[in-house]
Amino acid sequence: MSQSTGVVGSAPRPRRPIDTIIRPFQEFERREASGGILLLVATTVALIWANSPFADTYTTLFTKTYLTLGVGPIQLDKPLILWINDGLMAIFFLLVGLEIKREVLVGELSSVEKASLPIFAAIGGMVVPAAVFTVLNWGGETIDGWGIPMATDIAFAIGILALVGSRVPVALKVFLVAFAIVDDLGAIAVIALFYTEQIILPALGLGLAGIALAALISRLGVRSLWPYLILGALAWVAFLMSGVHATVAGVLLAVTIPHRAWMLGAGVEEGGRSILDVAHHAANEDKRQAAFNALADLGRDAQAPLTRLEHALHPFVTWVVMPVFALANAGVSFTGGGIGAISDPLGLGILLGLFVGKPLGIVAFSWLGIRTGLATMPQSVTMKHIFGAGLLGGIGFTMSIFVASLAFGGSVLLDEAKLAILLASLVSGVCGWLLLRSVK
Repeated sequence: MSQSTGVVGSAPRPRRPIDTIIRPFQEFERREASGGILLLVATTVALIWANSPFADTYTTLFTKTYLTLGVGPIQLDKPLILWINDGLMAIFFLLVGLEIKREVLVGELSSVEKASLPIFAAIGGMVVPAAVFTVLNWGGETIDGWGIPMATDIAFAIGILALVGSRVPVALKVFLVAFAIVDDLGAIAVIALFYTEQIILPALGLGLAGIALAALISRLGVRSLWPYLILGALAWVAFLMSGVHATVAGVLLAVTIPHRAWMLGAGVEEGGRSILDVAHHAANEDKRQAAFNALADLGRDAQAPLTRLEHALHPFVTWVVMPVFALANAGVSFTGGGIGAISDPLGLGILLGLFVGKPLGIVAFSWLGIRTGLATMPQSVTMKHIFGAGLLGGIGFTMSIFVASLAFGGSVLLDEAKLAILLASLVSGVCGWLLLRSVK
């Protein structure tokens, strides 16, 4: 019995013994909810670990274990938690940047008609939660956390929407993804503009020079991803030393990645047939292998570098970066302020900002856009659907925790902020799921 590769027109591939082992993992990875499930597992492990008799090992591993990387006089010596938050999350933001670029060029944000409603929703979903938090924390030391309830965790939100199944129209998923991407763009802007304390201009200049060089080689037609990744790594180091958050380098690098394939349409088809004909009539194995190598090169040229990089990064971010981030950052001890801390302005501002401000802002601004004629309601989608999506938008989690670590890193307020984020995300997710399940 043979196993198909799943590609139209592909030849059957003999089944390997290892396929029996890896097939369940492949099927899990293909599920839309897989990213959210992994995040939930990592979060649960972190909470249990941080409140167990082994809590000291959790703190020691992530905050007191240092990792040093460098060449010559350039040395980076940071605790593991910062390598995760500054390093792995730069890869996360690179993927976010690629998704934003794709959506703007050819996706749901590529025209005014498609983008108008998600943009209205995203603006409301950022402005109203930030306003709710600001009102409750005005004049206090916690005001720096105003950006925390602005964020949406797209992996959790899409995962919960997938659990609802066919009860919701496909257009709602498209709407949720589109406004979450605009939301991410807003969060990136907030991080870059408001969560940078001190800027070292020479280092920033070097970082921007690396990004500019990546843009130049893109205009020159360089299609190999390695030069971009090397320049991106150098820009990341420079941004890290400049004071501007290093994850911004990932987003800027994404802008430079070419979005057009080198070969299109008939050229690919004609070239593929020619190469296969050569392989079929090859006189020996070396010539046949050379033909197959040429076919692989043709397949690479038929894909845009942006598409190839996004495809390569997505499983790594979903399966490694985000779960590791959750494991390292979600370990909140309940022995401190505990649930009672939620009644403080910081906790209450985050909780109400995400659970109340998010859906209120998304629904109100969506209604405003539709009412003024600047946006149109997707087919089969109702305002109840929009409200349910707004509740899912209140799942801040990854992005909210990330912003909280920038606002209150090293402060006792960070655990309170994380606890409020976890509670708000849980309540928002459950309520959103229940509402969308009930909509007919």
